[in-house]
Amino acid sequence: MQRYSGFGLVKHALRHHEDWQRQWRNPTPKPRYDVIIVGGGGHGLATAYYLAKEHGITNVAVVEKGWLGGGNTARNTTIVRSNYLWDESAALYEHAMKLWEGLSQDINYNVMFSQRGVLNLGHTLQDMRDIQRRVNANRLNGIDGEVLDAEGVQSLVPIMDCSKRARYPVMGASWQPRAGVARHDAVAWGYARAADALGVDLLQNTEVTGFKIRDGQIQGVHTNRGDIEAKTVGCVTAGNSSVLARMAGFNLPLESHPLQALVSEPLKPVLDTVVMSNHVHGYISQSDKGDLVIGAGIDGYNGYGQRGSYPTVEHTLQAIVEMFPIFSRVRMNRQWGGIVDTCPDACPIISKTKVKGLYFNCGWGTGGFKATPGSGHVFAASLAKGEMHPIAAPFSIDRFHSGALIDEHGAAGVAH
Repeated sequence: MQRYSGFGLVKHALRHHEDWQRQWRNPTPKPRYDVIIVGGGGHGLATAYYLAKEHGITNVAVVEKGWLGGGNTARNTTIVRSNYLWDESAALYEHAMKLWEGLSQDINYNVMFSQRGVLNLGHTLQDMRDIQRRVNANRLNGIDGEVLDAEGVQSLVPIMDCSKRARYPVMGASWQPRAGVARHDAVAWGYARAADALGVDLLQNTEVTGFKIRDGQIQGVHTNRGDIEAKTVGCVTAGNSSVLARMAGFNLPLESHPLQALVSEPLKPVLDTVVMSNHVHGYISQSDKGDLVIGAGIDGYNGYGQRGSYPTVEHTLQAIVEMFPIFSRVRMNRQWGGIVDTCPDACPIISKTKVKGLYFNCGWGTGGFKATPGSGHVFAASLAKGEMHPIAAPFSIDRFHSGALIDEHGAAGVAH
């Protein structure tokens, strides 16, 4: 085995780094594809991967106006759970959870999925009634869940103030042991590399400026790099979905809001699970690097600013410090915001549109990351077969006309 001194290692790295194999190609757009996916975040890349792997459709382009995984995938706090209330939501997120559990092996990329469990705290009697109801519904759907009292919460998280003198007294919590966190960048990179290896073209810095539509049928997209044709187009563009829908000539029942999060300086391991509180709109976990990842609810106003507002940050940090006095002197390293599109019933849209061959996957609000594998899997099946996957069918745009809404505000009312 060849050995190098410290200087030799640096010299070797500088001399050979340009020959390292790239994770994916940087192809020139072809004039025509079988399927175009607009949006190169986790959901879009997962869709492309499953189209190629599960359905043998490899003549696929993922069109991304920036860089892969540079939107909400890079601007979230990585929580994964499936303990939603209604059958339709539970089926979708549990489908994703099962894919998460084998994802690193499937795409041969370590996505650092850590099933460290998630606590959803209850601070009032009504909170606890809602928790009991949701856990019972989870169990009926085969999803793991427990109801803990304050002592049970304290035993899991000794550093949290569960005393009666707390500003937000902890009366109990729901506990999903299979839930946890994953590495957001690794998810995007892993899906990108796996899709590329199957022949999918990943087109970065390629912005869609309009749709080619003739006689009610999608024909392709206009981009800043020229027109690209396809008879099937799937749009997965998170907070910009309503803008793309307008380009196609229709409106979506979406509102776009800034969503904020913060990361602290690194600490020694002190918090080995995820703690969430819908009541105070705050949640916290500790990453493998040691920093505290703190998130808030959405800002009340609509907008596309990725900074967010100071009052939301202040409110969230006040709540976190009340629950965790031990963190009162921890310094925050950085703060950021993402843009989330929210539906009236706090559930996504995975649907055909009035334009034949044009599909939208959007409206995930604050909880899109956890659904990434499941969303991509059912959306790919829908695009491949021209009919919505049974798990996706309840999330049609038509529910806003029929009234068959899936109200998940209770289980999705906080950013996570």
